[in-house]
Amino acid sequence: MNSRSQAKYSIIAVFVGLSVGSLFFLPFNVNPLEAYRTMFQTAFLDTQGLGTTLTKSTPLIFVSLGTLVAWKSGFYYLGFQGTLYLGATGAAIVALASRDGHLLGNCPSFLIFFVALIASFLFGGLWSLIVGLLKVKNGGNEVLLSLMFNYIAIYLVNYLVTRPLRASGSVPQTERFPSKVILPRLFGELNDLHLGFVVAIISASIVWWSFRFSKIGYEVTSLGLNEKASRFAGINSVKVTLLASFTAGGLGGLAGWSQVLGVQYRLLDGLDQSTGFEGIVTSLLGSLNSIGAVFASILYGGLAYGSQVMQRRTGIPSSVASMIQGIIVFLVLIMPFWKNFLKNNASALKYSQLFRRENTHE
Repeated sequence: MNSRSQAKYSIIAVFVGLSVGSLFFLPFNVNPLEAYRTMFQTAFLDTQGLGTTLTKSTPLIFVSLGTLVAWKSGFYYLGFQGTLYLGATGAAIVALASRDGHLLGNCPSFLIFFVALIASFLFGGLWSLIVGLLKVKNGGNEVLLSLMFNYIAIYLVNYLVTRPLRASGSVPQTERFPSKVILPRLFGELNDLHLGFVVAIISASIVWWSFRFSKIGYEVTSLGLNEKASRFAGINSVKVTLLASFTAGGLGGLAGWSQVLGVQYRLLDGLDQSTGFEGIVTSLLGSLNSIGAVFASILYGGLAYGSQVMQRRTGIPSSVASMIQGIIVFLVLIMPFWKNFLKNNASALKYSQLFRRENTHE
């Protein structure tokens, strides 16, 4: 399905999902049109709300791009929650080292920015590369391995913030990062949107260009479509898989970088609960296309934020907002299958009518 067709079916899925979801408002005597107006106006039309939406979508974009790179190569990695935690750890180590009297205390802000960015990418990339090595060398199942590695990463961060990196106090977290390493706001302090969103868009552009014009993008795509044919054509499947696993994990690590330096300003226990999995969903919503992944992430982030505001203003339970969001995601995901089903049945009906017509003439 091309990008235009995917966008059309995604819009249809959103409207159908909202229509079905309006039934959940009936027991609470809430006008669904007013509730939806509040949700979309807050998330996409209000200036400050749009900034919050784009901020929430930033880590989703990074994970979506990582999913795209991994899955297009046939490396079905599900460990982005772990790479997010490792990327956040890399950024936190650099940020703590930039305090006065420490290793990077006298470095300018722009240099620390790039060091933290590279550290997050390397930490996340090396974490996923371990799973890639286990797959190509020992035939390990990357789905199971990556899921288990998520828990290792989460408990590793838990150990760091409760022991060696813990700040004084009762909460397991590091010290607040120096102001010079915090990602600057793009439109002043009244807007949550930070520089990480720009980096996410640049990353999406690089991924798009790589798959469209570069040799390695062609090799990744070919390997994912047919591994045996790719090997016959001279593509080094081991090298491509390892490169894809490292790049995917690095992009997932940048999700953690954007969270700790752009939102939380410290590394803490339980820093993120679900972005590593939601980013996989938004990548699928975007049909594993970099441009589609960006718009799907923004839509998902807006629905998440708008649903929270809608819940507070209308008084409906949070479960209703979650169900509506889940219905929309489900409908978007099944749209390609539904289209193929209708197409196949239309073809079968056409041939059936033709067969009947020929028999009638005989």
